[in-house]
Amino acid sequence: MPATPERRRPMSREEALRRQEQKRQIDQKRRESYELSKGPIDMPFCLMVLLLTAVGLVMLLSASFPSAYYETDGQDPLHYFTRQAVFAVLGISAMGIISKINYQRFRGAARILLYVSIALLMLVLVPGIGQTRNNATRWIGIGNLFTFQPSEVAKMAVVLYFSDSISRKKEKMRTFRYGIAPYLVIMGIIALLMLMEPHLSGTILILGAGAVLMLVGGIQWRWVGLAAGFVGVVAALMATGVITYGQSRIAMWLDPFIDPRGAGYQLSQSLISIGSGGIWGLGLGKSRQKFLYLPEEHNDFIFAIVCEELGLIGASIIIALFVALILRGYWIALHARDRFGSLLVVGVVTLIAMQTFLNIAVVTGTVPTTGISLPFFSYGGTALAMQLAEMGVVLSVSRQMKPTKAG
Repeated sequence: MPATPERRRPMSREEALRRQEQKRQIDQKRRESYELSKGPIDMPFCLMVLLLTAVGLVMLLSASFPSAYYETDGQDPLHYFTRQAVFAVLGISAMGIISKINYQRFRGAARILLYVSIALLMLVLVPGIGQTRNNATRWIGIGNLFTFQPSEVAKMAVVLYFSDSISRKKEKMRTFRYGIAPYLVIMGIIALLMLMEPHLSGTILILGAGAVLMLVGGIQWRWVGLAAGFVGVVAALMATGVITYGQSRIAMWLDPFIDPRGAGYQLSQSLISIGSGGIWGLGLGKSRQKFLYLPEEHNDFIFAIVCEELGLIGASIIIALFVALILRGYWIALHARDRFGSLLVVGVVTLIAMQTFLNIAVVTGTVPTTGISLPFFSYGGTALAMQLAEMGVVLSVSRQMKPTKAG
């Protein structure tokens, strides 16, 4: 005889009322969240993003004109600018659309985006799929029509997943099992895949953003001390020559003019560009180093052209704009309505802050040279579109900020 299905126990009146109340509270929170998502965006942050994008396009046009003219045999001197402008329009459109979405909906995409980013990082290492430039395999693309770096997706995936996960754990973040171990595993897998490309600067950005989110999320300070101690020991071993990896790069960083035509060429030309600008600069469009003297003048080293053409004054104004954008972003995080929104903004703004600082530090010789672009300025359509989309996430959170007292 077939088994008789087990009958469910009838729901008591008290249980039915409790579930009904829970459903009512959930519906109420959803309605409140929907209404809040209709609020105004943070206009100062939005205007600073648009201003930096506009200035970045102007500087890219100036810096890339000679290279584009040479590479296209004079047929398309606006090649780099035109492509970047298209992605800027797409990115601004994405920023506007994302800013209108209730950021609570991003929770559902966190885990999926993380899995997709890891799959893409693995895919880029497959021969025949990943594209190699300058001895690094970091790109996936369709011929020469469209290429993108999976690392750009991985950055946002880590921020989104960490923000969602950490916001749910609260006091559990103080334990190793819940607050350290799972995030170390995720960052370890992503770092290993990116170092195989190799992509050192992208690895630093992801590890840095992940570490900041863990710190803000509530991990114990002793773990921060252990991590800082480990980094210090590695740096000391590299400085003393015990670890030989990157020794030539460190030597060129300390004095690029010991080999100005070889390994120290790029940094020495960058320093010459910065020195040529002086206080007031040579004038917009009047750089000399961009005429095929300075490598990557429209990409990683575009800030050197900024210094040469706009001088110390112009470069300082641009740095001040970046600082204002970053501080405003953290201000939005402080006034976010919930823990998830706050962590989300902290992660996105930390990525921009670290990338800006490292790029300017590399160009000025403050840290050893590594390939890292300047947000909103360096050539790279996918990176620019992703950065603007990330700004849309910050603006989405800003719509639901807690009201601030006047005065």
